[in-house]
Amino acid sequence: MRIKATLDRIPGGMMVVPLLLAATLNTFAPDLLRIGNFTQQLFVDGSGTLIALFLLCTGAQINVRNVGVSLGKGATLLATKWVVGAVIGLIAYLFAGDNGLWLGLAPIAIIAAMTNSNGGLYVALVGQYGDKTDRAAYSLLALNDGPFFTMVALAIFGAMGFVDGMFSVVSFVSVLLPIIVGMVLGNLDEEMRKFLDKGSSMLIPFFAFALGMGIDFGAIINGGLSGILLGLATVFLTGTAGYFIFKAFKWNPIAGASEGSTAGNAVATPAAIAAASASFAANVDLATVQVAASTVTTAILLPIYIGFLVKRLEEKGVKIPDDYVIK
Repeated sequence: MRIKATLDRIPGGMMVVPLLLAATLNTFAPDLLRIGNFTQQLFVDGSGTLIALFLLCTGAQINVRNVGVSLGKGATLLATKWVVGAVIGLIAYLFAGDNGLWLGLAPIAIIAAMTNSNGGLYVALVGQYGDKTDRAAYSLLALNDGPFFTMVALAIFGAMGFVDGMFSVVSFVSVLLPIIVGMVLGNLDEEMRKFLDKGSSMLIPFFAFALGMGIDFGAIINGGLSGILLGLATVFLTGTAGYFIFKAFKWNPIAGASEGSTAGNAVATPAAIAAASASFAANVDLATVQVAASTVTTAILLPIYIGFLVKRLEEKGVKIPDDYVIK
């Protein structure tokens, strides 16, 4: 059986398929894996530990040494994603109903989905439509993987009085410490970075399954359509914002639009946030499903949107990427 090849053909398959499989199992046979010892610790209760290890491995891939145009592009991409996601998230908090949702979306899902980008998809797109500085920009853009910038937005909203419950310093550090440890190891030793890189992808289906064991099928039904809406908003709001900001800087606008996606590992962000502050735990299950739906939606839609933008530019006589290649 070609299990991995099949999962690879499905957008976000390594994350979404195990999560939905576990959610289905949890709905119809919730006690099947809740038999104690290693089985339950790995497949049911292990999401926190697995996510922590995943964050450490991810942190090791972040290269803090970056200069010049690539640094400027990476910082611009990072800021654009965060500002757009934070603003839409703030609007969601301001207009959320009594159930804590806005247009059926959990605000924490909006921030998690819109401030994280799919690094593999970005690199693939700029590999075709960008130059080396666009590709190198990802070393800084990778900082938006995981819960850090989502936590920053929520902490700011708390200080402004829009969100109940601020993070304690200890809780904040306890979530970030695995990332920091990974960054230190990866930047001190290139071989350690390569070694830990294997864990970044290997752990995804396992913590996705454990997360799924906390979701029932009703939550998937309730979150699916709204999650697709979240994916559409991520592509057309963050992607389009990146397009026009890069165009204003006279950089390749296609590279700017290529960050309009949701990272597969953003599915773990709501759970990580809830671990740091229990006040955000109410809609974690729904938010997790919505982010997963956004991951799939953006993985499918963003390449189509990029193709549309490239065609429009070429119709205007702009050659992509030739007219924007930095020698």
